[in-house]
Order: sequence, then C-alpha cells, then structure tokens
Amino acid sequence: MKLEEIYQNVIDGQAPAVQAGVAAALAEGMKADAILNQALIAAMDEVGRRFEAGDFFVPEMLIAARAMQAGLALLKPHLADAEVKSAGKVAIGTIKGDLHDIGKNLVAMMLEGAGFEVKDLGVDVAPETFVQAAKSGVQVIGMSALLTTTMPNMQRTIEALSNAGVRDKVKVIVGGAPVTEDYAKRIGADAFAPDASSATRVIRKLVS
Repeated sequence: MKLEEIYQNVIDGQAPAVQAGVAAALAEGMKADAILNQALIAAMDEVGRRFEAGDFFVPEMLIAARAMQAGLALLKPHLADAEVKSAGKVAIGTIKGDLHDIGKNLVAMMLEGAGFEVKDLGVDVAPETFVQAAKSGVQVIGMSALLTTTMPNMQRTIEALSNAGVRDKVKVIVGGAPVTEDYAKRIGADAFAPDASSATRVIRKLVS
C-alpha cells in the first residue's frame, strides 16, 4: 500500500479506503509514525490549505477529517509503541450555556489530524472545567461559542484561569461565528481563529 493512496483517500473523504490502506500498510511492516506523518497529517494539511484557498468547504473538510480519524483509530495502538512526537496538548470545549458542537468537533478533528493530543471537554463547559484542564498540563485552551449571549462566559473563563493561578501556564484561543479578533483581544485571549483550518495553524504557532 502506497502512502500516496492513503493520502489521496483522506483528501477524498474515503473512510473505508483509508482504513483498508492503513491496515495494508501496517501489514506490510510500514512504521506507524511514517503512515501518520506522511499520509494522514500531510493530507489534513492539504485539506486545510484547500479550505483556506476556497477550494474546499466545511462539508468536504468534515468528510476528510472523518476519513483521517478512521485511519487514526487503526494506527493509535501502534503509535503507543512508536516514538511519536506530539505536536502539543490542547483542551477544547464549547463555552457554558452553549450546546453547539459542530465547529468545535471539526477543530478537534483537524487538530488530531495535525498530530495534537486533544482533550475534548464537550459542550456547556463550566469555567472550572477549563481550569482543571489547564492544571492537567495542556498547553492550549480552546473555547468556542455560537451564541452572542454565551460569549461573556469566555471572559469569565479567562478570569477563572487567572484566579486559579494558571493563566500564565496556558495559551487561550477563542472562536465561533459571533466571535471576532477584536473581541478576543478585549477579553484577554491570546489568539482568535475564524475556522477550523486556521485554528490548527494558529495553535501550531502558539505552542512553537
């Protein structure tokens, strides 16, 4: 199984073909970290590039991310044995009072596809839960909101991180339809991302 085929099948969103390709590559004795880096991560980088160029839209990105995850599920047991360098640790969640998760899920999938360890905190996440995540050793806290009424909870969470003495230990990135770069600066976040693809790029910079 050629890595190029797995790469292309991720881009095309062919989950069964990606799984079959990863299984075949492992059976042929290919190293798990090579499959991860040269096929899955490389493909998701290309998906992100196409999205930012306007050639891909959210549905294509979502289908590709699901195909990548299908391959990743097979790889994970083998990656535990390999010396794979994590791109970083990120905790992500939808802010308290907000139950929207499509954008958050897509960011989590894109980050996994870029080699990050992702702790998905879910939806309606209380400030205290983000504080616990910060104490657990993550490098980045990602918060999303889709409702203008829940956006103030982003600031409350940043204040909670400060009050708990962990604000300087983590970088905070915010996003979601009503959130702007100006708002992110106003509440003291470290970064803003308008979409899943740019979130991956921005988080890479935050941890580098």
